[in-house]
Amino acid sequence: MNHLPERIQHPSVVRLPDGTHAYTDQLPAAYAGPQVVHQHIHQAAPDRTVQRIALGSGVGAGAVAAGVYFGPLLVAALASIAASFAFLALLALVLGWGVHTVVKSVGGTEGTQAAKNVRTATRRRRTR
Repeated sequence: MNHLPERIQHPSVVRLPDGTHAYTDQLPAAYAGPQVVHQHIHQAAPDRTVQRIALGSGVGAGAVAAGVYFGPLLVAALASIAASFAFLALLALVLGWGVHTVVKSVGGTEGTQAAKNVRTATRRRRTR
């Protein structure tokens, strides 16, 4: 039975001023005045500095974790949306150019006249 831990001796029990009993190892530490927290932020990444200051000011760790997680996630989502719109605009431009070229080449004189009509109509809209 040497493999078992040794039995812990019961700590002494003290009687508090209000008449209750408590173990001495569970008493709160004596109050030594206000705690001074020295917070040094050196060369932190810009997105992490805000979270470190927030932690120092008492904001919950859940809010800080959400900021650390969802901040870059939001930036990535917005960049993805912008890339999708840019691709759709490029696709519309290429398709419009293709339709214009096909109409102009296949339509003969009527196609050329239709392309000129579209060109003059867009110029009129710009000048107004």
